[in-house]
Amino acid sequence: MSEKRNRCGWVSDDPLYQHYHDTVWGRPELDSQQLFAKLCLDGQQAGLSWITILKKQAAFEDAFYHFDPVKIAKMTEADVERLMQNAGIIRSRAKINAIITNARAYLKLIETQSFSDFIWQFTGHKTIVNEWRDYRDAPTSTAESKAMAKALKKAGFKFVGETICYAFMQAVGMVNDHTLDCHCYSNVCELAK
Repeated sequence: MSEKRNRCGWVSDDPLYQHYHDTVWGRPELDSQQLFAKLCLDGQQAGLSWITILKKQAAFEDAFYHFDPVKIAKMTEADVERLMQNAGIIRSRAKINAIITNARAYLKLIETQSFSDFIWQFTGHKTIVNEWRDYRDAPTSTAESKAMAKALKKAGFKFVGETICYAFMQAVGMVNDHTLDCHCYSNVCELAK
């Protein structure tokens, strides 16, 4: 029998959610393609819970060439129509088109700098370490997420509002929003150094 671990208050008893929290959320991600994939998935969350997206992540990866931006950028209206029939993903035409648009914007952006450098500039290329006692004390947007949203929109990205950008920043370790009593907090602080 496994030990009971203290986790952030937003984590349910769902093993998939616990695994995501324990091994992915808040850990600094520097790989450009992984950051692109995560940004696309966070955009799908708009109006939905993260667990909904997490449960569909594998289907999204299959549908969108494991978030290879070169392959996604070549997708056509026929691909959009096909994906609208895919029950494994969120069947929103706007959200499907956003992933394709974002892939094209990503490819344009990386002509001049890495996506990782572009993304991490908003926190000065380091993790902002917070000290929340209750997960509900964490903001839903910050000056940094507003700046990121503005820059991404200017670069042609879609579904990248300030709230989505903040959730993305939490997920990829640009901010450590694990609560002080969470078993991941100190480990993520170490990773952030």
